[in-house]
Amino acid sequence: METLSNIIDSLLHIDQYLVQIVRDYRTWTYLIIFLVIFAETGFVVTPFLPGDSLLFAVGALIAKGDTGLNIYIMGLLLIAAGISGNTVNYFLGSFLGPKVFKPENRILKVEYYNKTKDYFNKKGGNMLIFSRFMPIFRTFAPFVAGIGKMKFIHFTYYNVVGGVLWIVSFLGIGFIFGNIPIIKNNFTYVMLVIIVLTLLPAIIAAIKAKKSMGEENS
Repeated sequence: METLSNIIDSLLHIDQYLVQIVRDYRTWTYLIIFLVIFAETGFVVTPFLPGDSLLFAVGALIAKGDTGLNIYIMGLLLIAAGISGNTVNYFLGSFLGPKVFKPENRILKVEYYNKTKDYFNKKGGNMLIFSRFMPIFRTFAPFVAGIGKMKFIHFTYYNVVGGVLWIVSFLGIGFIFGNIPIIKNNFTYVMLVIIVLTLLPAIIAAIKAKKSMGEENS
């Protein structure tokens, strides 16, 4: 419970942590943010790492100036991180298969695998694009694509398109709107709204899945 509380606190006050990181590490911040995005998309065991909120906060922080960071360099690096992370995740899924998902596992839950697989079956390759904007699904989607032996050339197309759209949209929105006074002065609430909105599709999918399971069992 304490771990969950720390994660939520980090997400809500991510702008404060970023200021400290930039102050302490300056240009090394590029590498730090790159590694976070790479890990969030590249390793199926790290779906809890910040994605959307981090991108928005980074964009807003760079817009303030006096960081020594360039929005275009950051964007290119994070696009590379998102694409390469998904590629690693795809090959991990292809190599490990579905056996890593177990009912008793707190992170690699069977239900996460089943929901992502169902979503994959409904949306096809477009799932890899849509899932970029959905926490948890974003981490499991390339893994499931690897398990399903999706052709790598097709996977790469959707991976690149989704990665570019995701990074450019959230980083760009943060850069453009992050310093508007009403957003700047209520940054914690903005982060909360972003977290809720990005988690909403996953919550709705979970409710629908439980409802359909209940109807099948009745």
